[in-house]
Amino acid sequence: MADPLFGRVAIVGIGLIGSSIARKVRAQGLAGHIAIADANPDALAEAERLGLGDSYAASAADAARGADLIVSCVPVGAAGSVAEEFASVVTPETLITDTGSVKASVIRQMLPKLPYPSRFVAAHPVAGTENSGPSAGFAELFENRWCIVTPTEETDRRAIELVSAFWTGLGANVETMTPEHHDLVLAVTSHLPHLIAYNIVGTADDLEDVTQSEVIKFSAGGFRDFTRLAASDPTMWRDVFLHNREAVIEALGRFSEDLSALQRAIRWGEGDMLFDTFTRTRAIRRGIIDAGQEVDAPDFGRRPATRDGSAAEEKGEGNRRNAADRKQAR
Repeated sequence: MADPLFGRVAIVGIGLIGSSIARKVRAQGLAGHIAIADANPDALAEAERLGLGDSYAASAADAARGADLIVSCVPVGAAGSVAEEFASVVTPETLITDTGSVKASVIRQMLPKLPYPSRFVAAHPVAGTENSGPSAGFAELFENRWCIVTPTEETDRRAIELVSAFWTGLGANVETMTPEHHDLVLAVTSHLPHLIAYNIVGTADDLEDVTQSEVIKFSAGGFRDFTRLAASDPTMWRDVFLHNREAVIEALGRFSEDLSALQRAIRWGEGDMLFDTFTRTRAIRRGIIDAGQEVDAPDFGRRPATRDGSAAEEKGEGNRRNAADRKQAR
């Protein structure tokens, strides 16, 4: 086996993303030592029980001391405070990256706290599930997914190369863009869909003439898919919307205009307009499959229910199996 890319990697925050990183770093031998930090004692104990790291600490500074690479996996709203916590142990050789799905705000929060800002390479692995916690992670999470790297003008070129190599080692495809462009793209492709999902599930719950049991009992594929998104980590998504508000509001305005156009088409029976719109959006779905970002499987790749009536995903196997399906499809 080749020498590890880093001697010591510190992972701060051991939820879905952090635990998936730890598993893949171990599987690929990317680090000689994995140090894990989490302020939540229950999450830290679970990570230790799962054997995700080599050392465990409640303090980000304790985990980061002596690290060649620090990976911040905390919600975007906590990015500045966690950077301040480990800043005292950072050296000129220490590389720092993060995993937040908002980039401009994270950079504004973290850079002023870091003694060597040129060594910070902001990044966003565009991968995840609706599940959270150390047990939700799996090593294949980043396979054939995109990781967007968003350096600033002062970011060291060698730092960008090493952080990109790290994400490539985790199985991701690396793309570089500005933080502002990233935030606009993700507002459309990720943040807005989650906002719509939260809203439509909440609307169904608020309907006085439909009981909650009926919503659950008669949930068709469309509503069921919305509930998957709406089950995502509330803390994470609260912070995403608060810290990417400008881009989300811009995307939401455009969405509202398009939705009004569809409303008018339905009201006035404009079938051609509806058909053209649905044909165009169907082609986008095909493009996503052709790009290897989804599989063309019946029922969106879901497994049939088991004999006891529970779905494979509910047994914790769905994510791993879907990842294997994607890998086989390539």
